[in-house]
Amino acid sequence: MKKFMSKHPKIIWGLRNFIPMFLFPIANFYLFEWYTHNPWETMKVAIQFLNIYLFELLALLFLLVFGRLKWALRLQSIFFMVVGLVNYYVISFRSAPIMPWDIYSIGTAMSVADNFKYTLERQTVFVLIGFLVLILAESAVNLKLKGTEKWKIRFWGIRAAGAVISFALLCSFTHMLHQDSTILKYGMYDKLFTPTVMSKRDGTAVAFLMELKYVSVDKPDNYSASTAKQLLEPYEGSDEAVGESKPNIIVIMNEAFSDPAVLGAFETNEDYMPYVHSILNGAVDNTISGYLNVSVLGGNTANTEFEFLTGNTMAFLPQGSVPYQQYLKKELPSLASHLKNLGYETIAAHPYNSTGWDRNKVYPLLGFDEMYFIRDYKNPEKIRKYVSDKACYDKIIELYESKPDDTPFFVFNVTMQNHSSYTDEFDNFTPDIEVSDSKSTALNNYLSLMKISDEAIQYLIDYFSGKDEDTMIVFFGDHQPTNSVVSNIWKLNGKNGNELSDEDEANRYKVPYFIWCNYDIDLKTNVDTSANFLSTDVLNAAGIPLNAYEAYLDNLSKSYPVVTSIRAEQADGKSTEVQNAMDDLNNYAILQYDRLFGKK
Repeated sequence: MKKFMSKHPKIIWGLRNFIPMFLFPIANFYLFEWYTHNPWETMKVAIQFLNIYLFELLALLFLLVFGRLKWALRLQSIFFMVVGLVNYYVISFRSAPIMPWDIYSIGTAMSVADNFKYTLERQTVFVLIGFLVLILAESAVNLKLKGTEKWKIRFWGIRAAGAVISFALLCSFTHMLHQDSTILKYGMYDKLFTPTVMSKRDGTAVAFLMELKYVSVDKPDNYSASTAKQLLEPYEGSDEAVGESKPNIIVIMNEAFSDPAVLGAFETNEDYMPYVHSILNGAVDNTISGYLNVSVLGGNTANTEFEFLTGNTMAFLPQGSVPYQQYLKKELPSLASHLKNLGYETIAAHPYNSTGWDRNKVYPLLGFDEMYFIRDYKNPEKIRKYVSDKACYDKIIELYESKPDDTPFFVFNVTMQNHSSYTDEFDNFTPDIEVSDSKSTALNNYLSLMKISDEAIQYLIDYFSGKDEDTMIVFFGDHQPTNSVVSNIWKLNGKNGNELSDEDEANRYKVPYFIWCNYDIDLKTNVDTSANFLSTDVLNAAGIPLNAYEAYLDNLSKSYPVVTSIRAEQADGKSTEVQNAMDDLNNYAILQYDRLFGKK
């Protein structure tokens, strides 16, 4: 061996340098992923190559910057060893990986870091050992970029140019990941609703780069703080004449509640939402009802919350972004803060983890005085593995009965009962709805859950029907379920879910809604709207004056009753993509940008 080494020093030099230069970044990638999952089980081969390209590019950049391959490889290994370990703990603590917008919450994270218990699983220990072995192996690499004394200045220029080119390639690669064509070409997963799944399928580093597109929002045309102020001037003073009407307002945003009949006709053994259907058909007095157009499908519940509570729309924000997590870092005017200013007790309730969508951080910024999460529900009834709607409503009744008599209250309740998936079997859930000519377990289970929700909301309304205090109940779904649930309905109607008409696509974002009062209001049916306008409809129905922004939205809704991330619909029913309506909606975009990102 020594004889071979002495005869072929260049070969040995190459083995000690160029092979590690290509192989060690690959090892870094797989070790980095192994902290949390087996990449061979979760990632397509083509996507693995995308990640490997990224790691090779970073190694090249480090080499050109630092000039020594040993330290370039070591820096990469140490960086991903540390970041991977931090990411491992972040996932353990909050069930989501590190994301770009976490930079806004570093201070908060550091302040609570001492509250967690840090342990290592066996797989994590093996990964750490692997990184340490890799770092030791990198000490054998001795490639050093250096020029002769004569060519030193030119050599440094070449290195600098190479580093700039490498960085440009990195930026170009990131830009490529932001293109829909890349997502489709490689079959990548781009749903921010499940960031852990995204990191497992796309690779943690690549997923992070994909998410960068959602960090910032471009200013609308002609935006300035003074322009925003001028747009609201005609509406200032709208809420000065505060009336005496202050009914209790209870809002139920029901998880995944929808009526698949909007997608096509089908028959069932019995009506799966008889009470809600009766309201939609005008059979229940003192109701306003119709279909609510939302901006999300199958997930991203928090975005429907955001639109309803703030009057803002996802139409002006990047597709796939989640304002609760990314943009809401300061107090933001909302329906809750407006009612709070009028003397309401403001309560948010959600029978699940407080950290979901950062609700524990966001709700106080929106003006909620009190928050109730899963820990506050004592031995609640469960349907499948989630707290039932009825248990949510029992909690609302408990809060109502304990409130001061002279204080109206506003409750915003996000339910959990109907959360996916819809194929598992449970001892505490027996589906009783069957769709004719369909063998879809998911669809039958889903419709059976809708029936339970229907019974529960009637229970809540029956309770408040007998109360003297004026009370309003607002009910709507946050989104429809995924295509896997409703695909059989398309099939029964001779449609292909991959080739839908514009009308069929629009119907995928419709959910039932109604406003019910235990006092007299005009009965209205077929009043379609969108989530961003619903809160002004609620205030109008309650007889509560609107603030300037709400008054602007109320006026806008007369010409554009529907504005979502999917489409904009004019009063005459003409529908178009939002970008085609921006001449009419740009002022709305200016006002929203100012509220979210303005200095005040």
